[in-house]
Amino acid sequence: MYNFELVKPSTLQDAVAALKSEDAQALGGGQTLLPTMKARLAMTEQLVALSGIDEIKGICTDDDGRICIGGATTHTAVAEGATGYPALASLAARIGDPAVRNRGTIGGSLANNDPSACYPAGALASNATIVTNAREIDADDFFRGMFETALDEGEIITEVKFPVPEKAAYEKFIQPASRFPLVAVFVAKFSDGVRVAVTGAASDGVFHWSEAEEALSSDFSEDAVKSLTAPDAVGMISDLHGDGTYRAHLVKVMTARAVKAAV
Repeated sequence: MYNFELVKPSTLQDAVAALKSEDAQALGGGQTLLPTMKARLAMTEQLVALSGIDEIKGICTDDDGRICIGGATTHTAVAEGATGYPALASLAARIGDPAVRNRGTIGGSLANNDPSACYPAGALASNATIVTNAREIDADDFFRGMFETALDEGEIITEVKFPVPEKAAYEKFIQPASRFPLVAVFVAKFSDGVRVAVTGAASDGVFHWSEAEEALSSDFSEDAVKSLTAPDAVGMISDLHGDGTYRAHLVKVMTARAVKAAV
């Protein structure tokens, strides 16, 4: 690991100011960034730790009934505290292992946007709003591809607002070594339609399976999914754990399982 300076602000204002320094980078739970730095695949002169900022931690419900989660809230806290949205709590409870869940944060996961991360699927399927120190961003506009988001330099995720659907479930096919999903699907049924978000499958990261959304909006059942053709394998991840065709097949399987669980 290269030498760096660690800054630990206690307020959001101080964190924003610190990130204006040249080559400063925000540090959430550090579950991706620190291993990358240890391997000398990344370097920065200054890390700005967000874990000590109490104003961006915690879970509440707003006047619109949305579950609002602070950006520095850990996965464990979401798993235990997001009782008003059981599918989201279940997602958080199955991320990584206890060590990862006790350190990793929802804001850090969304900002990193790993193509196999769990939270992007939950946010996209839920039509969540990502709140930063500067603005609010719809989930549909937030994810821009592998490890890319709509965040500007120095912008911090302060809160994520999740509308609560009528029915929802998250099902993932776990890659045992990493605990990341080989393929995972979050299905959320709202009064105006169904949203289906897939993670772990595509090289560009999380995406909507629009054909499934259309079919499930008319008939929210396993049979509606089974009648569909699996997504195109082009653009799917191919590695030693499974090729693109296999992952495309798993998208259909995991969507059907998620619908069954939601029902």
